[in-house]
Amino acid sequence: MTLGQTGLSGETVAALRSLIARRQPGYSLEAPFYTSPEIFQADMEIIFGRTWIYVAVEPEIPEPGDYVTVTLGKNAVVILRDDDMGLRAFHNVCRHRGAKLVQAESGAVGNLVCPYHQWTYDLEGKLIYAEHMGAEFDKSCFGLKPVHVRSIEGLIFICLAKEPPADIDEMARVMTPYLAPHDIRNTKVAASVDLIERGNWKLTLENNRECYHCAGNHPELTIPLFAYGFGFAPGQMDETELEQAARYDQLVVESHARWESCGVPSAEVDHLDDLITGYRTQRLPIDQSGESQTMDTRVACRKLLGTLTDTALGGLSFWTQPNSWHHFMSDHIVTFTTIPLDAETTLVRTKWLVHKDAREGVDYEIDNLTSVWNATNAQDAALVEYAQAGARTAAYEPGPYSPYTETLVEKFCKWYLDRLQAGMS
Repeated sequence: MTLGQTGLSGETVAALRSLIARRQPGYSLEAPFYTSPEIFQADMEIIFGRTWIYVAVEPEIPEPGDYVTVTLGKNAVVILRDDDMGLRAFHNVCRHRGAKLVQAESGAVGNLVCPYHQWTYDLEGKLIYAEHMGAEFDKSCFGLKPVHVRSIEGLIFICLAKEPPADIDEMARVMTPYLAPHDIRNTKVAASVDLIERGNWKLTLENNRECYHCAGNHPELTIPLFAYGFGFAPGQMDETELEQAARYDQLVVESHARWESCGVPSAEVDHLDDLITGYRTQRLPIDQSGESQTMDTRVACRKLLGTLTDTALGGLSFWTQPNSWHHFMSDHIVTFTTIPLDAETTLVRTKWLVHKDAREGVDYEIDNLTSVWNATNAQDAALVEYAQAGARTAAYEPGPYSPYTETLVEKFCKWYLDRLQAGMS
């Protein structure tokens, strides 16, 4: 890939290479990674333009003609269900004079009709109507430009690259048995919340990849989560805390054995920094009643997902680079999508899924379903804003990560820098 093809200036490339070369492993990134518009452009072209990006769930587009849209930097994409129930994704741009085809975030269409001059495309992206173009005009040459789209058990990923990373096949192979028991395709979106975080997208991801901050900032989340679920420092624990940590480790072993015997995969798999399509998964126990990520740790929805019958299946966490994380319980699923808006602003979109036949007000209450993560998201947004404000100051310099509770942050940074380096090669 040449400099001209990346769209980055020689100065930006030189600055990035210098920053990457002097980065000290185990330390946070230098301030320009969080504040520079030029590095943000590199992120959008190399990271969000060439890797698989999680954008939606299949229950959002259950019928032919149903669609959702997403914007990644300068690229607008429409994802839809075609007449044969297949998934399609296209650049949301008319082939006539470039007008944006679909304006809404979601909806349903019979065909895709440009609002400007009414050029019309079918659900396979073929141009089927273009008035006043003359007898020599060949409609077959002006179909919509496709975007790679892939569903992994109902989680929808897109890739803008001409040749998308092939290792999504490996992630799909591993993750399919983990996700299948939760039967995403037979759920519905019970609630969806968009939150604007006043910080760089990498700060959002770094914050997500650790729970070092949880005890002091997330009183709701630490009700269902065990204190030891995301790392601890044995050398700094008293005898009682060591005993509690040992009991937690034993609970993980026993829970995994029970869940796996019931056909519910649970073991940790970690490829956050050694694959282009980086990911990690693990099912961990939930505290107290052990059922769900709610304020009382009991299921929020009486109708369980798929054919599950055991309410106490803990929480399956699934992280993907560069922009998503997900939590799967017996009764509901919470998915998170991170979309960068500019160098210092990020959209975090959260969706709560329940069984498609569950009835609001009968099987579940929205407030109970969403309370833990609505509170946690708001708290995280404030923390990200604090970090962004610090990155702008002259006093900021990279600080050391905890070797016990911030190892996943380091893996994210390593993955990110590796992808940037490869994209500039």
